[in-house]
Amino acid sequence: MEMVLPLVLVLVFSLTSQIEAELQVGFYRDKCRAESIVKDEVEKAFDRDRGIAPGLLRLHFHDCFVRGCDASILVDSTPMNVGEKDGPPNVNTLRGTEVIDSAKARLEAECKGVVSCADTLAFAARDAVEISNGFGWSVPAGRRDGRVSLASETLDIPAPFLNLDQLTQSFAKKGLTQEEMVTLSGAHTIGHAHCTSFSNRLYDFNASSSQDPSLNPLYAEDLKRQCPRGPQGTVDPNLVVDMNFSPAVMDSSYYTDVLHHRGLFTSDQALTTSQATARQVTTYAVNRLLWESEFAKAMVKMSQIEVLTGTDGEIRTNCRVINNYN
Repeated sequence: MEMVLPLVLVLVFSLTSQIEAELQVGFYRDKCRAESIVKDEVEKAFDRDRGIAPGLLRLHFHDCFVRGCDASILVDSTPMNVGEKDGPPNVNTLRGTEVIDSAKARLEAECKGVVSCADTLAFAARDAVEISNGFGWSVPAGRRDGRVSLASETLDIPAPFLNLDQLTQSFAKKGLTQEEMVTLSGAHTIGHAHCTSFSNRLYDFNASSSQDPSLNPLYAEDLKRQCPRGPQGTVDPNLVVDMNFSPAVMDSSYYTDVLHHRGLFTSDQALTTSQATARQVTTYAVNRLLWESEFAKAMVKMSQIEVLTGTDGEIRTNCRVINNYN
């Protein structure tokens, strides 16, 4: 008996195939030295500040979860419009935009109007991972830049206080599976986080416990020393801590931390709350190469979320400003 797929699935599969056909590895091969220019700028920035690597990775992730991977996160706010970079998850926390600016300036000087900001960001995220550990992936390119950036839409970005079901649903809305969500969460192995994104786990957690019982007590005490409460009972929003004990190395130690109840965010520790996700965490903790391979595949898939191709969108001259066609 022939299986008949629901119309919605047929449409999803057709759209996915169309995007995969339009995005190509080596898209700029005969047009511009795009990937080498971007990599050079990432390497120069990393030499000055290793914290740029997690910044670029986070920038790409936050971009893709709002209107797809269209570089809309890079657009500056104006008196008439508050852009994504000033939305609640992004305001005063984004890093790496200056690297994209530098790369884009060089790209425009060498091949004007050819390389999109969205592709520049996708290349930079890959390069950031590679420079932090040595593994990378081929980036299919051909994205175009969006012309809309709204702070109100950043609520689609998964928050650090979500539970497992909420995380799974948030990623599913973007076509990513629960397994891919667990895999991509490993990005939290590098960089640092603001104390205010997890201080709810340290103080006045609920009526029966002052701190989150799923948090390793020794780790919690260490975090309290780094994120003390002030006289008004609040934590300084400018204070930051390392995401884990090797914050400059892209490895699978994140999963070991989660197994030992040292996941920094509620959303990190949530990965142990189901048998399936806990099993995946355990596997990655002991098999770094498997995680690296799966992470690379998940990043390629994530980088194709709702992309603009062909004649849709534009190629921005300046990543911070929508082109003016008047």
